[in-house]
Amino acid sequence: MKTDHEKRACELFSSGCNCAQAVLTAFSDVTGLDEETSMRISSSFGAGMGRMREVCGTCSGMFMAAGLLYGLSPGFDDREKAAHYARIQELAAQFKEEHGSLICRELLKGLKVTSTPTPDARTEEYYKVRPCIRFVRTAVRILEKYLAEHPVSNTGYDKKGGGGHV
Repeated sequence: MKTDHEKRACELFSSGCNCAQAVLTAFSDVTGLDEETSMRISSSFGAGMGRMREVCGTCSGMFMAAGLLYGLSPGFDDREKAAHYARIQELAAQFKEEHGSLICRELLKGLKVTSTPTPDARTEEYYKVRPCIRFVRTAVRILEKYLAEHPVSNTGYDKKGGGGHV
């Protein structure tokens, strides 16, 4: 069953947003960022950070959302920092377990991709051959599962009460 976040992320990606924008912006209702701000913040992270084919933009979008929801506020200590990094590593490990990597160029192995700054045209053929929509869905699903298991105050996920801090 598709969730509203998954549906929204897929719509955003299919309308031309980059992968990071699609994931982060789909969670605007939870992060509290308006869609324009979410789009602007995540715009540099598509195609593995500015089309450099490094960390998959879907993961970057997922990590940005996790930072907004569970991240460190002024006055944090080393224990809190370590706990947040462990959270991000857990999310990354889940993505990597499903797809074998979280590096864009490795995820797109076998496809003709470049690191030039000029994006590929979003044609029907592009969407047919690119696996990116699967990665969008995976990142959304992983983040939704994490949110359900670790509720954050002031969100729809706060079913058990309490905050999202470890």
